[in-house]
Amino acid sequence: MRSKAANLYLRQLEVGPMQNFVYLVGDRAKRECVMIDPAWDVATVFEAAAKDGMKVTGALVTHAHYDHVNGLDDFLKGVKGKIYCQRSEAEFLKNWRSDLKPVESGEKLTVGKIEITFLHTPGHTPGSQCFLVEDNLVSGDTLFIQACGRCDLPGGDAEEMYYSLKRLSKLDDKIVLYPGHNYSDDPTSTIGQEKRWNPYLQSPSLKDFLAFRMGR
Repeated sequence: MRSKAANLYLRQLEVGPMQNFVYLVGDRAKRECVMIDPAWDVATVFEAAAKDGMKVTGALVTHAHYDHVNGLDDFLKGVKGKIYCQRSEAEFLKNWRSDLKPVESGEKLTVGKIEITFLHTPGHTPGSQCFLVEDNLVSGDTLFIQACGRCDLPGGDAEEMYYSLKRLSKLDDKIVLYPGHNYSDDPTSTIGQEKRWNPYLQSPSLKDFLAFRMGR
């Protein structure tokens, strides 16, 4: 019997002028996957899935910023599936209201036999979320490699970000981190490496975290 890890399909593709990562996650055996953060060049992502023999059945959204969702219309032309967003983010995706499936933290989605857990991680936006897939975390703009997402845009909240990062730092060290942008020399990291090297995960208190973000 093949292990779940052997069946896991996880592909990272860089698209667009802002170094966004779009992900395909699913079950190799069932040949089904979902697309995470459809943006910029959805046609190329569809082509990549097709070349791998995978059928895209839905979309997951880490948050509603333009650079992560500007491909949703093109996505829905190719797939009549649901768009899974965190409930707090749904109001920012009203253009796709009839296609939305709001979710809460801790809920799970099964693609084939691969289980995806939704983790609400506010801070960058009120409804930012990450996706835990076996020993992998797709983190959107919450946690980057040796950095974290901005909190100074509308809806951002540095205090919420601090607590979201604290929750993520409690995940197993071996979990591989897949961020929302290609902002580092390497496209992936691990929770263990980030706990060791990421200054935003090392602040001992909220006060220290806020002071560090302000550069003092």
